[in-house]
Amino acid sequence: MFQPDLLHRKRILITGGGTGLGKGMAHRFLELGATVYICGRRHQVLSEAEAELSRVAPNKIRALPCDIRDLPRLEEMIESVWRDGPLDILVNNAAGNFLARTEELSPGAFEAVLGIVLMGTINTTMACGRRWLQAAHPGVALNIAATYASTGSAYVVPSAMAKAAVVALTRSLAVEWGNRGIRMNAISPGPIPTEGAFSRLLPRPELESFARERNPLRRFGTVEELANLAAFLVSDFSSYINGDVIVMDGGEQLQGAGEFSALGRLLTETDWKSLKPSKPTKSSR
Repeated sequence: MFQPDLLHRKRILITGGGTGLGKGMAHRFLELGATVYICGRRHQVLSEAEAELSRVAPNKIRALPCDIRDLPRLEEMIESVWRDGPLDILVNNAAGNFLARTEELSPGAFEAVLGIVLMGTINTTMACGRRWLQAAHPGVALNIAATYASTGSAYVVPSAMAKAAVVALTRSLAVEWGNRGIRMNAISPGPIPTEGAFSRLLPRPELESFARERNPLRRFGTVEELANLAAFLVSDFSSYINGDVIVMDGGEQLQGAGEFSALGRLLTETDWKSLKPSKPTKSSR
């Protein structure tokens, strides 16, 4: 299936594409022949990612600094892409997360996570969806959800709320837009180590060991595995998959709800104090 031209002539936008899962998907999509646009808030991070990814496929990667919560700026960014031709695929990957006791979170903490995960996804989906519908251009949107979106999870409540809404958006628009040529799907990944974010959500090495041993496969997922699944779901090989949420977690979810819920028994008061958030931690999902 993963032939070199799998995504040939596909034009793809990945939000949160400068690091972690977003950059991993960009790398794989470029290998498979796509033209890729990555966006994010941090200019330097995006520039470094663009330089790195250009070695995979020169002239087929473009970085576009943009805060997807800022709707006017987002519309400008999307319009600049469309001037070169319509996008074919949108990957809503940008995320933020806190590991915290919920009673200690400020309203601003909730707003920050919901703004990035939910409103950012709505903004990009509507911007691309309206253009696809107006032009009768087929499109594919892939959202990165979380295994706790359907169950909830302690200690990541804003993220659980936002991801649950993203799953509802995915399933709803799959029905509403499917007969007009737009497919909507989502991936719910389990723990996948990425640069920095994973260690902040599991702040002690023994917690990583606990999470690894709890998994039926006794390991974490990899960025490459996620990128391969994403490539399949956005490709024409999956053209009859619509409105689905694919869980990719090694079977972890089958052992009980809430990926982070067990931390209440494992973290000390000192741990919680050290984790008090000042701004959202960029998440691997």
